[in-house]
Amino acid sequence: MRTLTAALCALALFASGAQAQTVKDFMAQVTKKWTTPFEPFQLIGNIYYVGTDGIAVYIIKTSQGLILMDTALPQSTGMIKDNIAKLGFKLGDIKYILNTHAHFDHTGGFADIKKETGAQLVAGERDRPLLEGGYYPGDEKNADLGFPPVKVDRAVKEGDKVTLGDTTLMAHATPGHSPGCTSWEMTVKDGNQDREVLFFCSGTVALNRLVGNPTYAGIADDYRSTFTKAKAMKIDVLLGPHPEVYGMQAKRAQMKDSAPNPFVKPGELATYVAGLEQDFDKQFAKQTAALRKSN
Repeated sequence: MRTLTAALCALALFASGAQAQTVKDFMAQVTKKWTTPFEPFQLIGNIYYVGTDGIAVYIIKTSQGLILMDTALPQSTGMIKDNIAKLGFKLGDIKYILNTHAHFDHTGGFADIKKETGAQLVAGERDRPLLEGGYYPGDEKNADLGFPPVKVDRAVKEGDKVTLGDTTLMAHATPGHSPGCTSWEMTVKDGNQDREVLFFCSGTVALNRLVGNPTYAGIADDYRSTFTKAKAMKIDVLLGPHPEVYGMQAKRAQMKDSAPNPFVKPGELATYVAGLEQDFDKQFAKQTAALRKSN
């Protein structure tokens, strides 16, 4: 059975570029980063970062309340609440909670925050059973990868929209990393310009089995379709479930009054996804070779 150690390593390896380390050391390093505080800030327009140093969580301010995008590990829920308060927002103003994908490092606070706020949880339709069961697909009985189950109020598919006040987000089905992996697109004001923002779900292989006994049926084709779709999207601002996806810390340090927002970087999504695709091909070949060897 896979352990939490394996999960942490696999989920973070692509982003961190970590080299040879003991599993124990790597687990300690990643766990610390994933739970290390990070000062909340206004990222662009009405989007605010309220996550940790290693797991991204966002608040979207609208004319009729707040939208929360993802959470983090359960032990960071209090930190996220504090970050929301530091920005002058009220937890009770959260009307919607959106999910990118149903993995334990992004769902740990859903049940708690949903209960406290009464907000509606919205997620990709193919991730609904995962969220309501609190499990990792293909490894349902592994408690190390589990999280508090939570009821999904609305399941979305490609092109569905969530609107609150003056803000609308569109769901894009980008499966692979999870069956219902959903990327969310919205438009923000950057000075006098409109910018297209994408909260990209993820495209790493992580713990997923691609061949033999795959994590779920059709997973390899799902990844490939997601890569094709994402590379064709015209996005000005790439955001993601982990800061490493889009160099959050470095860009945050570059932010200055009256200067161009460093998070605006057209073409970054296509470049990032091309790297994911190369990694996928390597992992697919590696898993295929291992399967043939075992047979």
